[in-house]
Amino acid sequence: MTRAQQTISIGLLITSLYLALYLRLVPLPELVQTEIVPVLPFWALVSFGAYLLFRLGWNVMTFHDVPEAHKDLVAEIELAKTDLRRLGVDVD
Repeated sequence: MTRAQQTISIGLLITSLYLALYLRLVPLPELVQTEIVPVLPFWALVSFGAYLLFRLGWNVMTFHDVPEAHKDLVAEIELAKTDLRRLGVDVD
């Protein structure tokens, strides 16, 4: 099963569970049915956004500098400049 198929399957499962709750196929107390079930998609969206913001902040906070990658990148840039100069392109 590919990653896309897995994601679609999970999405369909969650959607069908929510629809079963929303259409009152699963018996719930009236307070839960009228106050909580209608706002579940919005709550899930806000929670997912908060999770993504946390992950972004955590990855920025724990970002490690990689000097070897910098050296490799500078070497590749110099190689590209050399090739472009050989072809007659002004690169500075």
